[in-house]
Formats: sequence, structure tokens, C-alpha cells
Amino acid sequence: MSFLTILSSPRSIIHPAIRLIAAGVTLMLMTLPGAQNVIAQPQSQLGAADLERIGKRIWESECDGTVEGLTSWNTGEDFASLGIGHFIWYPVGKTGPFEESFPQLIAYLQQSGVTVPGWLLQTPDCPWPDRAAFLRDKNSARQRELRTLLSQTVPQQTQFIIARLKAAAPKMQAAAGQRGPQVAANMQLLGQTAAGNYAMIDYVNFKGEGLKQEESYNGQGWGLLQVLMEMRPSDAADAPRAFAAASKAVLTRRVKNSPPARNEKQWLPGWLNRCDAYGR
Repeated sequence: MSFLTILSSPRSIIHPAIRLIAAGVTLMLMTLPGAQNVIAQPQSQLGAADLERIGKRIWESECDGTVEGLTSWNTGEDFASLGIGHFIWYPVGKTGPFEESFPQLIAYLQQSGVTVPGWLLQTPDCPWPDRAAFLRDKNSARQRELRTLLSQTVPQQTQFIIARLKAAAPKMQAAAGQRGPQVAANMQLLGQTAAGNYAMIDYVNFKGEGLKQEESYNGQGWGLLQVLMEMRPSDAADAPRAFAAASKAVLTRRVKNSPPARNEKQWLPGWLNRCDAYGR
């Protein structure tokens, strides 16, 4: 069984230690220098100061820059949202259209040499069954440990998001079919500026790669792939502005296509404000 097969298998039949090792090795392999993707060169242009700024901006966008915001469970959702990127963690028996990323983050932190609380290594599923239980346990030792870990690993979480973007790049080009060259060209243009790099890194964390059929309404997705296919830049300097406009169009379309019961229009103003920042 390959590492990718392990990661895609139902969590209930995979020992948690194996899943964590598989996730760590898979992410490590994805970011090897020989990987064929268009953002390898742009990412190498990001220095420590750039990474710190990007991490802080993502933290501000997702958690208002607060330590308390690093452990959240939004109203109406079936999962916890953890870390600067609000990485998703589903309780046992819960699944959804959104990709679960917190277990992979824990594996990545381990692979990076970070000491992780032992209970996290024995808990493949979120230990809180629902939002009410999560909120009641807000000041427990486990959640305090989580917030300490997540507040002390902002650079590693930023690198994890970048690794996710690097791994998705060739898949997005393939998924775009005949428009693959357009996707590659847009990524190259965005990768030439700090603002463009931030836009891609933040958006892939914000709304995903756009590769999962489940992450769509009426057959139309809202991830990074859809934004890259929508955007029409003229040059590298114009690319962040074009990305901002395309992301707003894609998310507005998502809300129009969304089930009325989800009331996604309540989130749209905040989403559009976040997208506006990409062009500045």
C-alpha cells in the first residue's frame, strides 16, 4: 500500500501512527527539489521575513491574530478549525465536502522536529463530538496545549501551507485540461511578486485547491484552480489585482450556487474584503 493510498483510506481502518507517518513522508516527498511544479522558483524567493509576514497575515485573516482564535469551531459546522490556517479536524463518524488537513499538519510538525503533545498522536479523530462539547472544554488542558503548540509553530504552519500549494500545482494544471498553460502562466506571474505569492498561499489555505468534486455547487468549484482559470492579468505587476478580482467573482458565484439553508451570503462581505487585500 502506497503512502497516498494510506492517506486516502478510511480513517477507521488505518492505525493513527501509520497515518501520521504516511502524511509526513508524503508531504516531504511532495516538496523535493525534483518535483515538477511552477512555483518552486517563486517559493525559493521567499525569505524568513517574507514567511513571517505571510504567516502573520494568515493568522490575522483567520483568527484575528489572537491565540484564543487558534482553537475554533464555527457555528453550523461539523468540525474544529485549528491553527493559523483554521485547519479542519473532523470528529469520529463525521465527514464533509471540505478536506481535512489538521492531522496532516500534526504529521508535518513531527517531521519538522516539533515536539507534539502525546495525546495528539493517539487521536486520529477530533476528540470533541460537536461544537457544544468543544466550547465546554475550551479551558481544558488539551485545548490549552493545542493553543500553546499552535502559537509557537507559526513558521512551520506557514511552510505547511506552502507545501500544500506546491503539491497541488501540477495537479491543478492537469485538472485544467486545455487551460493548463493558462493556469501555469498565471501562477508564474503571481510568483514574481511578494503580493502574488501571498495571494496564492493565503487563498489555497482559505478555500482549497479546487480539485475535489465535492467542493463545488452545481458543478462549479471555488478553489485556487477556479480563480486561476478566471483571472486575466496583463503582467506580473497587475497579477495580484487580477487575482483579487477573479477570487471575488468565484466566491460570489459560490454564494449564488450555495444551498439557501447554509446562508452563505452572511459570509460574503468578509470574504470579499479578504480578497480585496490580495490586490493591495
